[in-house]
Amino acid sequence: MRARLTFCALLTAAAFVIALAPPGAAAGSARANMAIQWNRTMLATFAAASLPPAAANRMAGVVSAATFDAVNGIQRRFTPIHVQPAADPDSSPQAAAASASYTTLVAFFPAQKPALDAALATSLASLEDDSGDGSIAKGVEWGDFVGSQIVTWRSADGFSATAPPFTFQTTPGFWQPTPGGAGAPKFRTLATTTPFALTSPSQFRPAGPPSLDSQRYATDLAEVRAFGRQDSSVRTATQTQTAVFWQVDTPPAQWDRVADGLAQANHLNLIKTARLLALVNIALADSIIAVFEAKNFYNFWRPVTAIAGADPSWLPLMVTPYFQEYPSAHSGVSAAAGTVLASFFGERTDFTVTSAGLPGVERSFSSFTDAENQVADARVWAGFHYRFSCDDGIALGRQVATYVESHLMLPAEDSGGD
Repeated sequence: MRARLTFCALLTAAAFVIALAPPGAAAGSARANMAIQWNRTMLATFAAASLPPAAANRMAGVVSAATFDAVNGIQRRFTPIHVQPAADPDSSPQAAAASASYTTLVAFFPAQKPALDAALATSLASLEDDSGDGSIAKGVEWGDFVGSQIVTWRSADGFSATAPPFTFQTTPGFWQPTPGGAGAPKFRTLATTTPFALTSPSQFRPAGPPSLDSQRYATDLAEVRAFGRQDSSVRTATQTQTAVFWQVDTPPAQWDRVADGLAQANHLNLIKTARLLALVNIALADSIIAVFEAKNFYNFWRPVTAIAGADPSWLPLMVTPYFQEYPSAHSGVSAAAGTVLASFFGERTDFTVTSAGLPGVERSFSSFTDAENQVADARVWAGFHYRFSCDDGIALGRQVATYVESHLMLPAEDSGGD
């Protein structure tokens, strides 16, 4: 009941804003793409909550699933992710997108409700209810319903469960606590979180790291030891900046900004944009689940642990993330996002990535593979990962994304898919 009253208040505020707006203002704003607008609100909400990258990957999937199912429940162009289409066809898809995103974000980030209330009121005020039958109100009501259904569904996915006791092992090759942390490795429940599309977290489990006496391990250990050292004499200033660039922002923030920009540049409509963002973010979510399943299965040690025996003074460029090494999570989720984006816009696409932690610094690419490879380089230069872990992470992310695209949000019968 309180949620309904809140929406009524927001609708009243929105009507007041429209009444005060100059002629033509609402009509011009109505062309705004609410999927993009609320994707940006989602990223701002994550940033305000200081949501860690591992958790942000999953949560981006949750919010974008709600946005897509809300829009699709009205337009009925694709198979739903979770909520079956049941909206009044006269409902406003734009209002539904805003409402579903709002409901989902408020449920998981209640402390930010005042800011989200204001964002929703602004979004609704930008829409014109020119159908005469309350389409905005119907869209808000449907979006609220979809958001609530998605929240209930994903709240039971196991992410918030209590992790089992962790047994530390001191045998060479096994993960041990790294500088900057204490206790068991973080985010272990991701390993058993129910995926959105995959049949299980272990569906695409990679073969595992090479043996410690192999040439591949020796070669990759030597690389990270030389280039990933905090005071490395072989890592260039550009390489150092690149390592920092990919570490001081979350993958959803970096890759969603790319997706938003490409959607706008290619004039994607609301349903196509909502589907693109849902595919990107669910690929991120399922790939982080798959990565952490492998991390916990192999329980492999970080370079800072492996190198310490021979060189106790060795430290990585930045503080090592406090969980197991293999495979590289950032490599995996970046490859997942890149695979989806390449399927929409083509592998040879020009785009630019930004990083909130380095304002004004950009990295521009002419292909998604180039960006994925730079992420892999960055993880080695940061001193976090061996090259084989990045290679296997990329392969895993591509497999996950391909599976997600072939199983979710498929064109509905007689829809034409657009």
